[in-house]
Amino acid sequence: MPGLIKKMMPRQDSFFTVFSAMGNNVHLSAKALLEMLMDFSNPQAGAEKVKDIEHENDVLMHNLMTKLNQTFITPFDREDIHELASEMDDVIDLIDAAAGRLVIYRVDRVRTGVTDLAQVLLEATAEVAAAVRVLQKRDGILDHCIEINRLENEADRLCRTLIAGLFDQEKDPVEIIKWKEIIEVLEFATDKCEDVANVIESVTLKSA
Repeated sequence: MPGLIKKMMPRQDSFFTVFSAMGNNVHLSAKALLEMLMDFSNPQAGAEKVKDIEHENDVLMHNLMTKLNQTFITPFDREDIHELASEMDDVIDLIDAAAGRLVIYRVDRVRTGVTDLAQVLLEATAEVAAAVRVLQKRDGILDHCIEINRLENEADRLCRTLIAGLFDQEKDPVEIIKWKEIIEVLEFATDKCEDVANVIESVTLKSA
């Protein structure tokens, strides 16, 4: 019986360890994407690096869901645990999607301003990683959420500017279609960072 109880009540900090690893992967994937954009000599290799991180995070996601199903008492609501993990996984999936499109669409050069959007995304993911690292102790966690919200607004502004410039400057309709989608996927990834922040904020306020 004691063994069964121990299995049903694993160390709660194990959830936070997995969250921290997932947050780190979110940041690493954005870093790999920005590096790919800044040195576009081998986009295939850059996309594969992002894909490797995405695969690693899928394993973490699977392990977390298994742990959640096996745990009787969780550090906070099960629904919030599932949502937080899913939102972080979505960020990486979108970053992977952007990297993949750069290869599939046979992009030969990076448009001016796109790296700026990727830089904002990188900064947002850094705040995500920092927030989940302090999720257990909650030290300064809402400050990270506020900064993510600010960065999402900045990404939205950049996205509008880039798409407006795309339609003004590009004459090839195929190029317009390709780049509009890539830009919007990057902005959507930043939106997802804000969704992560919203879950974190909700969890924090519930336990206040």
